[in-house]
Amino acid sequence: MSAPAPPIIFSRKRSDTARRRALALHRQSASARYIIDDMVEDVLNRLDFIRFEPKSALIVGDWTGSLAEALQTLGCAVTQADPAGLKQAIPLDQERPYPFGPFDFIASLGTLDTVNDLPGALIHIRNALTPSGMAIASFVASGSLPRLRTAMLVADGDRPAPRLHPMVDVRAGGQLLQRAGFAKQVADGRGLDVRFGSLASLIADLRAQALGNVLADPAPPLTRDMLARAEQAFLEAADPDGRVTERFEILTLSGWRA
Repeated sequence: MSAPAPPIIFSRKRSDTARRRALALHRQSASARYIIDDMVEDVLNRLDFIRFEPKSALIVGDWTGSLAEALQTLGCAVTQADPAGLKQAIPLDQERPYPFGPFDFIASLGTLDTVNDLPGALIHIRNALTPSGMAIASFVASGSLPRLRTAMLVADGDRPAPRLHPMVDVRAGGQLLQRAGFAKQVADGRGLDVRFGSLASLIADLRAQALGNVLADPAPPLTRDMLARAEQAFLEAADPDGRVTERFEILTLSGWRA
């Protein structure tokens, strides 16, 4: 008897559109990219710490190309893929078996938080590894954007709407790795604080990094009055210098194919 299909929470079409829009914004100007830069740096630090130098790697979601470039300088043969097929990356449906591989190392950066079947996506990653291969997946996680969440609740009043994504926490991440059959599982989180002078600047950064709402059933747009209430609530959390400190929680999952 086949397992029931996972619920459709996220829209693949909206997610791909958000990623293409983010890339277009970066081509036009120097838009925000601190989330992906933090993830790339973290992956390289982890590989260096465990002294793992893969001979082949699949990099998913790093539209900057910086992780691929760093691995290539170490003599690693790199394949780049992306859910939206950005730049020269191979289009990849993360919820289906990978059509290529196996690889010594797979890195998925900023993409797994909007798949509908996260357990299945992790299983596909594991199956695309060599017998002694390693995977690292990083994405924005539970606890992120507390100031924005409060502002949206104030904007909606008595009828809160689904404006931000449901997110995975560290504990659930560890359970998912175990369920997917990884060995030596590690799930950990870290915070990244960023300061903003307005709600509009935060929203601009989210769009520039494809972190906006891609729910399959999104909430109605904010009216002008609702947006004003949200801006006021956001600024009420400002530090003495008038800027608001917002937090991004980054969850990193890693494991080996036994």
